[in-house]
Amino acid sequence: MRHQFEFIKPATLQEALDLLSEGSPAVRPLAGGTDIIAGLHQDAPRFTGIKKLVDIHGLPELAAIRETETGISIGAAATFSEIENKPIIRKKYPLLAKAVSTIGSLQIRNRATIGGNFTNNAPCADSVPPLLVYDAHLNIRSKKANRSLPLKEFLTTPYRTQLQPDELVTEIVLPRTPDGFSGDFYKLGRRRGVAISRITLAVLAKMRGRVIQELRIAAGAVTPIGVRFQELEKMAAGKIANPDFLKELAQELGKQVLDKTGLRWSTAYKLPVTQQMFYQLLHQICIRNSNGRVA
Repeated sequence: MRHQFEFIKPATLQEALDLLSEGSPAVRPLAGGTDIIAGLHQDAPRFTGIKKLVDIHGLPELAAIRETETGISIGAAATFSEIENKPIIRKKYPLLAKAVSTIGSLQIRNRATIGGNFTNNAPCADSVPPLLVYDAHLNIRSKKANRSLPLKEFLTTPYRTQLQPDELVTEIVLPRTPDGFSGDFYKLGRRRGVAISRITLAVLAKMRGRVIQELRIAAGAVTPIGVRFQELEKMAAGKIANPDFLKELAQELGKQVLDKTGLRWSTAYKLPVTQQMFYQLLHQICIRNSNGRVA
């Protein structure tokens, strides 16, 4: 039986917030629809209770990407294609541009939105690791109030966040990355295109010669949700980036991933690959390319 629901397209953000203000889980916002529509067709338990869909796709208040005095603002309903092709993001936040360019197919990227990606909070959400290393904050609105929250606090457990039923994420704010950082994003899937991630890693480093001044590390897919490894970051600060120390960091990353996930059927292949790819990223960023592009 085909799922029945009421479809409403508000003309303004305020109208959308009015529709969501009853705070019912049966009323959901719809942006790109690449998660929710597929979920409805599959009778996924997370979506079967929906009675109304509020279409926020195309609302100008949620679509803008603009540079600010302190960094950049990305509307929550901006599509992956819009983000990937924005020169300011490609120049100043290249890990995010690279991550979104790997998501799905061109058709999916033309429709799917960045806000939907992390609000759905699947373990494989590719935008999350780069957003975490860029210290993303979210602006959240309801009819009654506004609030701001770091992305790392917004994400709670797989497919769950701190977003309330009457709220919308309206904006992702990325602070300006200080000069001297370089980094990269790595994704492993079962094939090159239209594949769910098995491993994602985002690494940013600021070097002074061979000394690691600051290191930022985030991962997805290998952990229940995307996470920053801040203990590992503290361990690296002030250390000399020689191969032996980078191997030590990679081994410690494996231990911390195992602590977060426990032993799974996929651990035997995922953990060694994660450690090896993390080592290779560190070697590239901290040794071979320490004077590389600003990220």
